[in-house]
Amino acid sequence: MMIHTNYLIIGSGVAGLTLALRLAEKFPKKNITIITKSNTDESNTKYAQGGIAIVIDKNKDSYQKHISDTIICGDGLCDEAIVKMVITEGPKRLKELIEWGAKFDKNPDGNLNLGKEGGHSENRVVHHKDQTGYEIERAILMQVCQKNNITVLDHHFAVDLITEENYCLGITVLDEKTKQLQTYKSDFTILATGGIGHLYGHTTNPVIATGDGIAMAYRAGATIKEMEFIQFHPTAFYEASTGSKFLISEAVRGFGAYLRTRQGHRFMMDYDSRQELASRDIVSQSIDLELKKSGDDCVYLDCTHLNPESFKKHFPMIYEHCLTSGIDIGKDWIPVVPAQHYVCGGIVVDTNGKTSVSNLFACGECSQTGLHGANRLASNSLLEALVYSGRIYEYLATPALEIKTTDYKISEKGKTAKPEIDPEYLAELKPRLQHLMRQNAGIVRSDNDLQNAKDQLLKWKNEMEQMEKTYQISVPFYELLNMITTGSLIVSQSLKRQENRGGFVKLKKLSV
Repeated sequence: MMIHTNYLIIGSGVAGLTLALRLAEKFPKKNITIITKSNTDESNTKYAQGGIAIVIDKNKDSYQKHISDTIICGDGLCDEAIVKMVITEGPKRLKELIEWGAKFDKNPDGNLNLGKEGGHSENRVVHHKDQTGYEIERAILMQVCQKNNITVLDHHFAVDLITEENYCLGITVLDEKTKQLQTYKSDFTILATGGIGHLYGHTTNPVIATGDGIAMAYRAGATIKEMEFIQFHPTAFYEASTGSKFLISEAVRGFGAYLRTRQGHRFMMDYDSRQELASRDIVSQSIDLELKKSGDDCVYLDCTHLNPESFKKHFPMIYEHCLTSGIDIGKDWIPVVPAQHYVCGGIVVDTNGKTSVSNLFACGECSQTGLHGANRLASNSLLEALVYSGRIYEYLATPALEIKTTDYKISEKGKTAKPEIDPEYLAELKPRLQHLMRQNAGIVRSDNDLQNAKDQLLKWKNEMEQMEKTYQISVPFYELLNMITTGSLIVSQSLKRQENRGGFVKLKKLSV
């Protein structure tokens, strides 16, 4: 079945939803279609606790300070022009969010209550308690639901981009309820598919984060860059089980919490003058070293010296999670461990969000803009998503923008009867893949481990591609194929990088 839409957006996080909202308001007679493989409100945005880094108080803060903090965190690999563009456009995008109904914490005097996080020289993080992403998603979805020209298709899985002569014509979609393939032809296609977290298993990302957009773009011939820069959040709540980890926001350390070993040593004083407020790469690597020295499973976040009522007011979700897990923050230390949090690389885009494939755009975590460099500064991700959503909108709103999709014909995939894939095969392979990535492409890597991972990933990729020809496609199958493809990009680009920068650390020689 062939369906035509003017604007096709894959993903329902802050990047995709704000773009859809802007387009719907500008072009009330055009159709905007949002495709998401889960519920409409399920995205990495929803789980963003910290906030949005934006320069508000220009008496104490400045654009230049924020620019400098971002470049220092990016360890020399940020594009300075992009950094300046994103940071200076931030206040404009915040104003839009507030107009759309997003509510942020304020001081008693009525001004925005600005938090401070690792790597920031000033208080500049706008937040809604410890549920900022959830609040933004709530406000935008409420606006989206009021637009008659926006269609949201939940439980629809984007299988592959349709391209001709390096021109994106649309996408093939699997309706998860009917199990039928559908072809969507679009005037413009935008990937806003989020991150890759479940490739590592231990992650702060929701289960939907399987690198789908990056893998699809790669298969379509788009340029993918700097996938070796994987950010591990230093403080995910430690539980022995695998899977998504509950995030203990960076803002808790900004609030005054200390990191300690099991013996009580406040170890960050040994590694960085900023102590607990060093950037995420430094804190994660420090924790990794401490755990390797001690053999312990986790370190601890000590909040016992903080005012418990004030903590509860600022971090109600974190407080309740700890309490449910048997941790009283007034008396007990919180067990924490680094977990995969964010990928700094991705689909290369220009200042308008355009990829190297004509008519294909990308924004949010799946894109590589040049903002983050070798390591993302805390709370710059929602900022980037909002700014690039705005940039793509402004480009698409250009009068008389040429539409070429009518020049091409799309051949729909025919229906063929094929046997179903053994679900046990997929269920068994996924944890093996996640373990391989944690062990061989984690916080600290080596060429030997990376090469072994590359060889194994290639074997799995070949197996999956053969199975694709024989069996019916399914969401678990394509998610696994996408994770293997994304893992291969991380490993191959890690092998090519020779110097340690930001979040990327590779041992020169294996220890004997």
